[in-house]
Amino acid sequence: MQGLSKVALFAATFWVLTVQAQPNVLLILADDLGWNDVGFHGSEIRTPNLDSLALTGVVLNQYHSQPTCSPTRAALMTGKSPQRLGIYQQFAKYATQGLPVQEKTLGDYLQTLGYQTWLIGKWHLGYAKRVFHPNSRGFDHFYGHVTGGIGYWDHVHGGGYDWQRNGTTVRDQGYATHLLAKEAVDLIKKRDDKRPFFLFASFNAPHLPNEAPAPAISEYAHIDNPFRRIHAAMVTELDRSVGQIIQALKAEGEYENTLIWFMSDNGGLNREASLGPVSLSENLQGMFGKPLPIKILEFIRTNTLDGGSDNTPLRYGKGSVYEGGTRVPSFTHWPGQLPAHRTDEFVTAQDVLPTILNLIGAGYPDELDGSSRRSALLNQPSSAPNDYVTISQYGDQAYYRWPWKLISMGDRVELYNLIDDPLETKSLADQETHLVEDLKNQLDTIPRAPSLHIPLYKVLWDPDFFGGKEDRPPWAERTVLDSTRPSSTSNSGAIQ
Repeated sequence: MQGLSKVALFAATFWVLTVQAQPNVLLILADDLGWNDVGFHGSEIRTPNLDSLALTGVVLNQYHSQPTCSPTRAALMTGKSPQRLGIYQQFAKYATQGLPVQEKTLGDYLQTLGYQTWLIGKWHLGYAKRVFHPNSRGFDHFYGHVTGGIGYWDHVHGGGYDWQRNGTTVRDQGYATHLLAKEAVDLIKKRDDKRPFFLFASFNAPHLPNEAPAPAISEYAHIDNPFRRIHAAMVTELDRSVGQIIQALKAEGEYENTLIWFMSDNGGLNREASLGPVSLSENLQGMFGKPLPIKILEFIRTNTLDGGSDNTPLRYGKGSVYEGGTRVPSFTHWPGQLPAHRTDEFVTAQDVLPTILNLIGAGYPDELDGSSRRSALLNQPSSAPNDYVTISQYGDQAYYRWPWKLISMGDRVELYNLIDDPLETKSLADQETHLVEDLKNQLDTIPRAPSLHIPLYKVLWDPDFFGGKEDRPPWAERTVLDSTRPSSTSNSGAIQ
């Protein structure tokens, strides 16, 4: 096909796929799920539905996200590094920007291939203008919330109600995880059965706040730590919701024809992975009780002390560039297509888009930062993975050239061989000086776009609380109508 334009090639690919049986795609994303929060990693938390899929699928022992949610979601949706896009941390509720509108998302690609595209759950890639909204970013249907974290019962984020369907506020009563499962099942049952579907099930569980139905909490009465107890119940409710979706696929005869990919957006939140000094938060809580009288201190306290996740045996957790922040539970599952096995192949969030498109027989652009890891999923010899960069909201950085990992924290540099030392116990920076210099130079020259985030003082003045009293209009009603996306979506306006 030498000389064939990308447009013609994509059209040819579309024609081929339309005359063949197209698989459905189910992408399941958990929020702040730790390494040791799933049964198939040995957790005390019961996740039988996820375990069954994992053990009959491909367990990814070396799947890596970004340290926080918005960067991971940007990588998943575009196949590009979030640094290239200017997304270095989670979008705050007052963010005026979002995922650059010139970027083509996984939803866009699959829409072009004739898929029905649905997003249920958390978006967190921009809301301030309608052009950032999921319905403008490749999704025919959206049900959930656009901000970072909500109360599971009240559906409030930062003082504003955030539960909507296709841009319109809906006052649905119920536990968020249950509502999302019901919507997903309804979409599957009411689909156009002449066309394949892409369901992005982007659950907000088990992100703070710690809230779960009482019967689920009582199942873990043996866990002494109250935060861990409720966290376990939240994960179990997530697992049951996944089970409902799987049952709907089976009832509709679509289970065998559905490619499933499950992962967490980052490591879990706990005291080791805290937002601030644990001792300070404990002292303030001891002096004033909870909630603390100053908003930002209460926000720091709850994000420091209330996390119930477990990332052991990995170091640290959410927000960190150590493995506990970025190496997360993940598996793929496709009956009859992907042989069941565990793989230590290095796979990242920005590999998901090209891998999915490759697995279903579609093409993808050459300029992506991720690459297809199809061979690894098929348990076949695979090429070396692309280098990968993670950056925390505090500016710490990690550069992966598998199996090597360089960590840069200001003047401090560490180097680990993750095959020999997966728990990052002994830095080899002093012994491998030439490699450190090479990786550091590569890290310093990666494409970086200007940050799309608002100044820190605006976040501190009115923090993004999860749940609580409504004191402003719903977030869907604060969205500004804006011009449509540019017709050309091949390149970002950010640095290429």
